[in-house]
Amino acid sequence: MDWWQGRLEQLLFNAIKLAVAFLLALPIAWEREKSTHSIGLRTFPLVAVASCGYVLTALGVIESDENAKARIIQGLMGGIGFIGGGAILKEGVNVRGTATAASVWSTGALGVAVAYAQYEVAVLISAFNYATLRFLTPIEKRMFNSGQSSQDHPEK
Repeated sequence: MDWWQGRLEQLLFNAIKLAVAFLLALPIAWEREKSTHSIGLRTFPLVAVASCGYVLTALGVIESDENAKARIIQGLMGGIGFIGGGAILKEGVNVRGTATAASVWSTGALGVAVAYAQYEVAVLISAFNYATLRFLTPIEKRMFNSGQSSQDHPEK
């Protein structure tokens, strides 16, 4: 009975962490979905949950090997870079999607932070990412639209 109780407690503990990662990714996902209509509402929470899940799994298997934990995070962040790279589009001399790609990468870091119970870091990543996308985009558009055509703007 004690074994089952321990497993159920661990299940609840991990479910809470995965839910936190999911919820913290939603503002970023919502903003990207509204702005770009490409990747967004489904992709960002999945990246956060998967990142959190990989680290939780590693923490359960690799108890005290700090080098192994670092390698898991390193591989995870490299892999997420490939997902983000899919959001980058080159059109002639213009490149679009770099903010979305960086947001995907940031969302992976958010999931890792939650897995390590660094909730304050995860909340800050979510807040800074959302604020950057939501509030700096209009400023950036005004800067580039004053004196340049919209085609000269590298990130829309």
